[in-house]
Amino acid sequence: MLILRTRILIMSILRSLLSNIRILRWNKKKKMRFLCLNRFIIYAKNVSNFSTAAFKGFPAARRNQPSEYPKSGNYEDLLSWNSMITRYCKNKRIEDARHVFDKMPERNVVSWTAMITGYAQDGRMDHARQLFDEMPERDVVSWNAMVAGYAQNGRLDDARNLFDKTPKRNVASWNAMVTGYVQNGKVEGARQMFDRMPEKNVVSWTAMMAGYVQERKIVDARQLFDSMPRRNVISWTTMINGYAREGRVDDARELFDKMPRRDVISWNAMIAAYAQDGHIEEASRLFDKMPERDVASWNAMISCYACRGKLDDARRMFDKMPNRNKVSWTSMIAGYAQDGNGEEALKVFGEMKWAGVKPDQITFASILDACACIAALQQGRQVHKCIIKTGFESDVYVANTLVTMYAKCGILEHARHVFDKMSEQNVVSWNAMIACYAQHGYGQEAIGLFEQMQRVGTKPDGITFISVLSACSHAGLVEEGWHYFDSMDTDYHIVAGVEHYACMVDLLGRSGMLDEAKNFVDRMPIQPSAAVWGSLLGVCRIHVNLELGKYAAERLLQLEPTMTAPYVLLSNIYAVAGRWDDVANIRTMMKDRGVKKKPGLSWIEVKNRIHTFVAEDRSHPQTAEIYAMLGRLYKQMEEVGYLPDIDCVLHDMDDENKEHSLQYHSEKLAICFGLISTPPGTPIHVMKNLRVCRDCHTTVKFISKIVGRELVVRDAIRFHHFNAGLCSCGNYW
Repeated sequence: MLILRTRILIMSILRSLLSNIRILRWNKKKKMRFLCLNRFIIYAKNVSNFSTAAFKGFPAARRNQPSEYPKSGNYEDLLSWNSMITRYCKNKRIEDARHVFDKMPERNVVSWTAMITGYAQDGRMDHARQLFDEMPERDVVSWNAMVAGYAQNGRLDDARNLFDKTPKRNVASWNAMVTGYVQNGKVEGARQMFDRMPEKNVVSWTAMMAGYVQERKIVDARQLFDSMPRRNVISWTTMINGYAREGRVDDARELFDKMPRRDVISWNAMIAAYAQDGHIEEASRLFDKMPERDVASWNAMISCYACRGKLDDARRMFDKMPNRNKVSWTSMIAGYAQDGNGEEALKVFGEMKWAGVKPDQITFASILDACACIAALQQGRQVHKCIIKTGFESDVYVANTLVTMYAKCGILEHARHVFDKMSEQNVVSWNAMIACYAQHGYGQEAIGLFEQMQRVGTKPDGITFISVLSACSHAGLVEEGWHYFDSMDTDYHIVAGVEHYACMVDLLGRSGMLDEAKNFVDRMPIQPSAAVWGSLLGVCRIHVNLELGKYAAERLLQLEPTMTAPYVLLSNIYAVAGRWDDVANIRTMMKDRGVKKKPGLSWIEVKNRIHTFVAEDRSHPQTAEIYAMLGRLYKQMEEVGYLPDIDCVLHDMDDENKEHSLQYHSEKLAICFGLISTPPGTPIHVMKNLRVCRDCHTTVKFISKIVGRELVVRDAIRFHHFNAGLCSCGNYW
C-alpha cells in the first residue's frame, strides 16, 4: 500500500515540476526559435528515485537502427536526428544515442541538450557536464537541463553553483532548483529559493507545497495551497495526498469534492486515502463511480483489499483487470506473503514470469518474504538466482530481504554471507543480521555484531534494540540486557517503546525472575500493551506460575478479548497444575466467545513442494513409510534411555493414552518424512507454527544422534539446531 500510495503521490505532485522545457518550432522564415510549450513527465520507479521520461512534444523517433541515419541538408532531417537521440535516451539506450550524436553532420542546441538530458537521466552527470562544457552555444534550456540533472542526481551543490552562473534565468530555472531541494529533502532550502523567485507559476507553488507534504508539515502545505493565485489538478491532488498521509481522510474528501476538475490520478489518490485508513467500502464505492480507470486505479483497490487481509476480494479484482503491470502482480504477491500464504504468493510469482512481466526489486523482496514465511529454502534459492541474473543483488533493499529469508529458512551462514558481501550496509541491514542471530539464539554473536555496527559508524535505532534485547532474552543474558536497555536513553537518546518493555519482561521471566518481571511491568512509565502482558503470561507458562499467569491473562483479555493466546496459555497452566475443571471452564469460555484455538502444524519443503502435517496425521500419501520410520526410531530411542514426558500432554487422560498422543506430534511426522525423502547426511529443516513442547525437544535430540544428521526446527519462538544429541538452545527456550 505504501509503495502504491507513494507512486501515486509522486506522479501527481511532480508531473509538471520541470515545466517550460522548450522544443523546436519552425517558423515561416525557416529559422529556429524556441517556445515554452511542454513539460517533462516524471515517473517514480521506486519511492523517491526520479527519472525523466522524454520530451513530450517531439515527433516520434524513426525506428532506425544506429547504422541507419537520416539524410542531412534540411531542417526536417535535423529534427529526425534529434528525435532519434531523444528516443534512445528515453529507452535507456544511452550508448546508441551517443553514437547517433557523434554521427550527426550538423548539430544545433537541441541536439546537445537532448544528449545532456539523456546522460542526466541515466545518472552520468560527469558525461553530461563534459558535453555541456563543449557546447558551442548554450541557451537557457541547456543551463536548466544541467541544473535539473545535478539536482535530480543529488548533487545540489553543483546544481546551485551552476544555477548561480546561469546568465539568463526563467521560471523553469528556479523551478528546477526548488524541485531539486524538495527531492533531496531540503525543504528549508527550497523555501528560501521559492521566496526569492521573481515570478512564480503553478508549478513553483505545487513543488513547494509538495515539499511540505513530504515533510508532513500539513499546516504549512495548506497555507501555501490557500495562497495560490491559480491551482491545477496536480495542486489539488497534492493537497489531498497530504491529508491522506496524515490520516485526515475527511479533509481529503472535502477537497476532493471541491475540485473544479478531476483526473484519474485524483480519483486514485482519494481511493488510496480511503484504503490506507481502512475504509474499504468507501474506496470501493468511489472506484465504482470513476468515470475512467487506469491500471493504477485497479492496483489501488487490490492493495486496499490485500492490506486488510481480504485476499479473495483482491484476487477477484486482480482477475478482472483489463490490463496488469508490474505493480499489479507485486501487490498480489505482497498481499499473500503478508497474509502468511507463501505457497499462493509463489504461484502468482510463477504466473507473473509466465506472463513475461519482469520483476523489480520490490517484487523480489515480496517473494523472498513469502519464501521466508513458509521456509521455502529451495524456492528461495531459485529466486536468489533470478536476482543475480537480473542484477538486483547489489540493491540494498533486496539484499536485506535475502538476509532475512536465509535466516528464517535456518541457513544462518548463508544469511551472513549475503550480509558480508553487501556493497552498502544501512541500519536495516544491520538490524536484519542482528535479528537473525537473535532468532537462532546466538546472543553473544548478536551483541558482537551490534558493537561492530557502532564501530563502523552506523547509528542504531529503536528496531536495533528490539533485536539486541531479544537476543539477550533467548540467550539468558540478563546483565547485558539491562545494560543495553538503560543505554537506549543514556547513550542513544532513544525512548523505549512497548516492544522494548515486552523484551525486558521476557528476558527477566525466562530467567526465572518472575517477581522482577512483574515489578518491572508495574513501574513502566507507559501503559502496558498486549505484547507486555503476553510476554508475562508466556513466561508464567514456562515456569508454571498459576497466580501470576492468571493475573497477566486477565489484563491481556481486557485489551484483546478475542485473542486466542491468553485462553490457551492459561488453559495450559491449569492443565500442568492438574486443574482440569478450570481447563474445561476456559474451553467453554472460548466456545461461548467464538475464540478458536489455532491447530498445531509442521511443514517441510522437499523438492520444491511444501508438505504439511498435523498431530496424528494420516492424510499424506507416504503415511505408512512415515509411521514405520517413526516406530523404528522410538524403538532405538527407548534402547538408549528415552522416556516420554507425559506432563506435556495437556488433556485429562490416562498415562498410556498420553504416551500415544505424544508419539505422533506434527514435527515428529515432518522429520520422519524428511528422513525418508532426502539423501543420508542431508540437513532437515522443519517449521512449526506453535512452540515446540519439551517431549518433542527431547525426542529430536535423540533422533539427531541416531540418524547422524543436523535437524533444524523453527517454532513460534526461535530456531533449534539439533546435532549429535544436543540443541543450540542449551535447553533454554
